[in-house]
Amino acid sequence: MADLEGIDAVLLDLDGVLYVEGELLPGADEAVKGLRDAGMALRFVTNTTANSRAQTLEKLRDFGIELEEDELVTPAALARRHCEDAGHRTVALIMNDEVKADFEGLEDADTDVDAVIMGDLGEQFGFHILNEAFRLVMDGAELVALQKNRFWLTADGLSLDAGPFVAAIEYATGKDAFVVGKPAAGFFEIVLADLGSDRDSVAMVGDDIETDIGGALDAGIAAVLVRTGKYREDFVRDSGIEATATIDSVAELPELLGS
Repeated sequence: MADLEGIDAVLLDLDGVLYVEGELLPGADEAVKGLRDAGMALRFVTNTTANSRAQTLEKLRDFGIELEEDELVTPAALARRHCEDAGHRTVALIMNDEVKADFEGLEDADTDVDAVIMGDLGEQFGFHILNEAFRLVMDGAELVALQKNRFWLTADGLSLDAGPFVAAIEYATGKDAFVVGKPAAGFFEIVLADLGSDRDSVAMVGDDIETDIGGALDAGIAAVLVRTGKYREDFVRDSGIEATATIDSVAELPELLGS
């Protein structure tokens, strides 16, 4: 495909592309090795907010996928950078305790906060927590969302992600969240700047037609959709978004890119 000629850097989504929950997808580790052997620069980019950066690194390495720490891009790291740039020092961290470890240096508080940072709490989300976040934002705190994914694939099927809960606070307060994860333009800008690559030499690989594929295309880079993870043909069709290429799994990626 002409649109994928000259690709020398690849952004790989994790959950749904390389693995689903605790299982490595067939051929994913070999695909990563094939891309590296071909000299591709890689970034592992995730909207996952259920695990800390250290946990995600360990998970990938346990799967036999070798990577350097700076090759992993997480929403928590970008949110922390945003807070530091904005001068936010006291924040309310709406996320599990493991991910809170990625915000070392910021004070986690319940009152008088500069920002409310929302990640994933899964089944722990409830009226009390959402109402507390609502009140803090109404009192002037900035609403920062690690991501706004609608849903994701868990071991027992599709499940609500953090996005619907972020949207509830936005609706109630009338204030838009500052979103740091995909498909936010800033997410891709930071990754591209870190890579030092031209847009026409970068491809994003993901299973989410809106977050991964739509976000990448809006950022001016090629987008490869995989039919694994949360992929649903009807959802792709209804989205109106057309990927640069669609493959059955990441195992086909090295061949697609001619590596």
